[in-house]
Amino acid sequence: MNQTDKAHLDRKLGLFQSTVINMIDMVGIGPFVVLPLVITMIGGPLFLWAWVAGAVLSFIDAMIWSELGAAYPRAGGSFHFLREAYGNKKWGRMFSFLYVWQTLIQAPLVVASGAIGFSQYAGYLFPLDEISHKIVSGAVVISLTLLLYRKIETIGRISVLLWAGVIGTLGWIVWGGVSHGNMQVPVQGMLEGAELSLVLSAGFGAAMIKTIYSYLGYYNVCHLGGEIRNPGKNIPRSMFLSVAGIAILYLLLNISVTSVIPWQEAMHSEFIVSTFIEKLYGSTAANWATLMVLWVAFASLFAVMLGYSRIPYAAATEGEFFRVFSKLHPTKHFPHVSLLGLGLTAFIFSLLFKLSEVITAILAMRILIQFVGQAIGVVLLRRRKGSRGLPYKMPLYPLPVILAVGIWFWVFYATGLSFMLAGLTVIGAGLLAFLIKARSEKHWPVTDKTTA
Repeated sequence: MNQTDKAHLDRKLGLFQSTVINMIDMVGIGPFVVLPLVITMIGGPLFLWAWVAGAVLSFIDAMIWSELGAAYPRAGGSFHFLREAYGNKKWGRMFSFLYVWQTLIQAPLVVASGAIGFSQYAGYLFPLDEISHKIVSGAVVISLTLLLYRKIETIGRISVLLWAGVIGTLGWIVWGGVSHGNMQVPVQGMLEGAELSLVLSAGFGAAMIKTIYSYLGYYNVCHLGGEIRNPGKNIPRSMFLSVAGIAILYLLLNISVTSVIPWQEAMHSEFIVSTFIEKLYGSTAANWATLMVLWVAFASLFAVMLGYSRIPYAAATEGEFFRVFSKLHPTKHFPHVSLLGLGLTAFIFSLLFKLSEVITAILAMRILIQFVGQAIGVVLLRRRKGSRGLPYKMPLYPLPVILAVGIWFWVFYATGLSFMLAGLTVIGAGLLAFLIKARSEKHWPVTDKTTA
């Protein structure tokens, strides 16, 4: 590393804090915004199956992330996984470069999407015109950057505080359904009429894209691998705990809301949680619920920016990205240049785009290189190095890999032709950039000098 002789990342995050960071990453504005969209796309009471499907894919994929994260617990997560799996001199160098390349685009888009969703949901409290929405979303990104500009142990304590607000919000919503609604109605609707044709339908595929977006973040702990204590155990445990916990909360959230507001009405609601609370407790309580939803959205973006800021840093320390991003803060020991770069780009994106334009694009852009690439990478690593000595071994190998690759390809197809082409275009541009870089630095595939 360039300067880690004097400054290095500190392993200060334990199992609880790691799980908390994963969970607040997963529960952002997503479940509150996409809940009506999922119902609309399914067109009936079977919408809960899309949330179940998202949880199943997340759990299967978490097995892949767990094996890689426990074996290679370093800042940057996927950057190192791809290098190790495909070889850091040739194909691994290319795949890791493509991952960082797409991260430079999709990571700020993820942050921007959350900030835009935050400003849209704030519209329940006070009317906002287009300019006001952009001011609010930009202010959210700036506030997050300032809050993250500190030591990792302090960030761990802040994460716990934000997590408490997340659990409190979801708990209030669930309790509202338990105490005032008929929760058997949506469950019965889910169980009646479920058949294979639902899973194969275009509507289910589109709905699953939205639910997967709401589950993304279960792997955030891998991006923070260099700051996790006892990573061989804590990284897998934190992922499975967070997926299981969030899956239960999402299902209870959907069941609670539709036990009070029929799905025919819920599918048309722009502020579904606020409407739900207003119907039960009145407008004042609905205002407080909206504030809590905004708290949840802010907490999620906090975890998202924390994890993604480590990726350019990791690439820079390996000489695969601009050297300035490898700089650590001299006293607080965190990658401050990478954080500031992410914050600046996300701020610009939050002023340029709309929420509907980015959710599907984010997923389509990541599937081939990151999710499918890593799944295949596990197979390559096992063939080359074996499984002896792995801190975590996925059960039923290679079945989870086969299932994950198949489902991810299906989800990629379900994004639609335009988003598939957009994702492939980003990869193509990254390949061109990689070849230009290879030519300037005289390494593979322009020359085999590095393999001599």
